[in-house]
Amino acid sequence: MSTRSRAASSAGPSSRGPSSATPPPGGSALAQPLDFGRLAAYAGLFVLGAAVGVAGALVQGGWFPGGLLLALVGAAGLFHGGVRAVGGRAGAVAPAAGWLVAVILLTASRPEGDFLFGAGLGSYAFLLGGMAVAVMCATLGLRPQPGGPAARLGK
Repeated sequence: MSTRSRAASSAGPSSRGPSSATPPPGGSALAQPLDFGRLAAYAGLFVLGAAVGVAGALVQGGWFPGGLLLALVGAAGLFHGGVRAVGGRAGAVAPAAGWLVAVILLTASRPEGDFLFGAGLGSYAFLLGGMAVAVMCATLGLRPQPGGPAARLGK
């Protein structure tokens, strides 16, 4: 028996590497099965994102400075609320995808020459600001509050 095979056999099962380690009890989000409730929540958030995108497109052009701010705050509220409701970052991605689909479809001009978005500062600020808000809300980490004893040393 060679030195290498003796070392491998004497090491035992505890040193086989990361493949033999058991996964954590919760596992990753990709390893969890999708249930009907979670899929319904994502679909509902997608539809709400599309509705907020359409409403924001109408409001931002109607009342320029205040409407733009209202549209972006509404989108931020939906994206952050989705994160809180679902409990993960995918809660911001689903409404952001709906928002983006609605806004992109509204920016396309029709064969008659009609369009909803004009080529102005407000339209670009709504489009780019909404995407920036979506990225910020999707990358925010959910930090749970510590459940242990008080962190002060004197107690």
